[in-house]
Amino acid sequence: MQKLIITVAVNGGITSRQKNPNVPYSPDEIAEAVYQSWNAGASIAHIHARDADGNPSYNAITYKEIIDKIRAKCEILINLSTSGLNLPADLEKKEAWNHLVHKPDIASFNCGSVNHGDKPFINPPKLAQELANDLKKYGVKPEIEVYHTGVIGEAITLANRGYITDPMYFAFALGIRGGTSATCKNLLHMVESIPQNSVWSALAIGKTQLSINTHTILLGGHVRTGLEDNVYYKHNHLASSNAQLVERIVRLSQELGRDIASVNESRAILNIQS
Repeated sequence: MQKLIITVAVNGGITSRQKNPNVPYSPDEIAEAVYQSWNAGASIAHIHARDADGNPSYNAITYKEIIDKIRAKCEILINLSTSGLNLPADLEKKEAWNHLVHKPDIASFNCGSVNHGDKPFINPPKLAQELANDLKKYGVKPEIEVYHTGVIGEAITLANRGYITDPMYFAFALGIRGGTSATCKNLLHMVESIPQNSVWSALAIGKTQLSINTHTILLGGHVRTGLEDNVYYKHNHLASSNAQLVERIVRLSQELGRDIASVNESRAILNIQS
């Protein structure tokens, strides 16, 4: 079994300080949260930019500041959101990934649509193809966001047409209302639905986060944790930091007999060039 890659999703695009005051907003806060999580054992940081009030930001300059501050602190792999879920209507769709020019290591790749809670998240094939082309242009690894199994079929079609190269990297996002519910049975079905040479990780929202993390460790996948997905450490106890959530995954994985992947080992597993 491969060593475990831990991704920390430090803030998300919508998780607010009203839910947990430890959610980082500013570039300095994001960089510090990533640094602490790297020290705790994370090798990938998934990041959304925010403005000063905590609203989603699509400002490429803000993303550049975040990237520079993180890279000044540590060698963690940087994974930027390209989601247009909260993109203002007056911006072109490609503005959701205008930061690719700064060449993060990884970026989220949405190639299927879903009702994301009360909001439709529309990702038509043409838009996915445009994003895939820009990911190739800047040498960025796509992380295929899977909300239901239909997305897997879309990704395989894109791969067959040359838009995505092996190894494909799938991220199963479970427990989002409108998507696939967070159960071990559903996770196993997704794992069995992807090409055999693929790499996969999983996340779950809220109270199902830890159980899906545990199933994922045992099934040989890779884990995402962090305040984007769950603001609690346990019932009625807010997480004190992203690093606290990472530390738990490290302990749990080691107790289950699975070592943690370093940044360089994660690069090798995902075939990301340094």
